[in-house]
Amino acid sequence: MIVIPAIDLKGGRCVRLRQGRMDDETVFADDPVAVAARWAAAGAERLHLVDLDGAVQGRPAHEETVQAIAKAQPRLTLQLGGGIRSRETVARYLDAGVNAVIIGTLATRDPEFVESLCREFPGRICVGLDARDGYLATDGWAQTSTLRASDLALRFADAGVAALIFTDIGRDGMMQGCNIAATCELARTVDTPVIASGGVSSEEDIRALARAEEGIAGAIVGRAIYDGGLDLARAIAIAREETAL
Repeated sequence: MIVIPAIDLKGGRCVRLRQGRMDDETVFADDPVAVAARWAAAGAERLHLVDLDGAVQGRPAHEETVQAIAKAQPRLTLQLGGGIRSRETVARYLDAGVNAVIIGTLATRDPEFVESLCREFPGRICVGLDARDGYLATDGWAQTSTLRASDLALRFADAGVAALIFTDIGRDGMMQGCNIAATCELARTVDTPVIASGGVSSEEDIRALARAEEGIAGAIVGRAIYDGGLDLARAIAIAREETAL
């Protein structure tokens, strides 16, 4: 299991939200490119980038910043979500140095489109399963659908999705721990790699996810590494140690 630091982009800055609420933000840095360099220096292999404005607007809002991070950190694997609603946007980001794009809202509304993307860009399409009480949220988490995360995961079981990124919205940014049980349940449901997100805030969370028999592929960390409650380099080391056991 790898530990993946998150960089959430809003208004050109690096922020963290609580439970995805756009009106409940904490600004941690004005220079996201510098933040990416900081996490790379701490040993990160992969970054999780989120265009928060793009997710709400339905179109990319931070392409230049994403491109700048990709150019400055060519050795990092970048996964990006937020506002990706067309094939053209996918192709543009991949051409700009992003390694994998995350489809959330469109995965819920148009699963056939996501399947076509998986065929065209094999190994580079992830699906974001952002759940509120088990049901998928869309449009920057502003709307809650009637579709369960597990049902959509099964829909994509044989589509060639690179990874499922599962977020328990109720835990996101709250520093209350990851919903490990729900993450493991999802991982048992499908063979697609599952990445945990939302509430990962302690060394205990990292250990529990790394030890999970279901084989969690990654853990996204956000507010905890910005607040200082979790040291990224230490988290990466713990994940490597536990996975090697």
